[in-house]
Amino acid sequence: MSKGQQTRATILAEALRAASIEGFQGVTIGMLAERLKMSKSGLFAHFGSKEELEKAMLEEAAERFSNMVWQPALQAPRGRPRIEALFKNTIEWMLHNDAMPGGCVFMTWSNELDDKPGPVRDQLAEMQQRWQATVARSAQIAIQEGHFRPDLDPRQFAFEMQGIAMSMNYYRRLLQDSTAVRRAETAFADLLARSSVPDKQAADRQAPEKQRSLPVS
Repeated sequence: MSKGQQTRATILAEALRAASIEGFQGVTIGMLAERLKMSKSGLFAHFGSKEELEKAMLEEAAERFSNMVWQPALQAPRGRPRIEALFKNTIEWMLHNDAMPGGCVFMTWSNELDDKPGPVRDQLAEMQQRWQATVARSAQIAIQEGHFRPDLDPRQFAFEMQGIAMSMNYYRRLLQDSTAVRRAETAFADLLARSSVPDKQAADRQAPEKQRSLPVS
């Protein structure tokens, strides 16, 4: 990276760290300049406005989420195994993210911006809609792979999976509930059980395929 790119990356890293604790709107040009020992004008030059800084923070957080949650999940087989990896990685994102010690910034920002119309809120909402569509598409693939019931509503599955993660975050961070992670894992296991094809049905569906693959004597 060029020196300018390195400086921009440093600013965004500190902005995300601060936003996870102070809140999205608690991050200001002045606060970042003081923490990074930069002039306000020098920092401002990298973004042009507070709004552009906020948009850049969203993009940076989304890239980090993809690198920590989505990209590793692609290593798992399609269908249910990949969905299980997505959930596991999402919980890890919320629990063990050194770059954002205050927890999931998307949860924090959603609460801050839900009633504040504007381009930043629109960008955050669009990102979250894309993620829900990704989870729903993954559930649809699990149906195609024969892992989930044919009558499963993929968007309902995505709604419930996201709801479990959000509940875990609420119980763990606000209520200091030490059982939050275990309860989230139990809830997700129940969601998988309700969504999955019973073992016998899966075996019956695979049997004809195995028979067709036998060599003809």
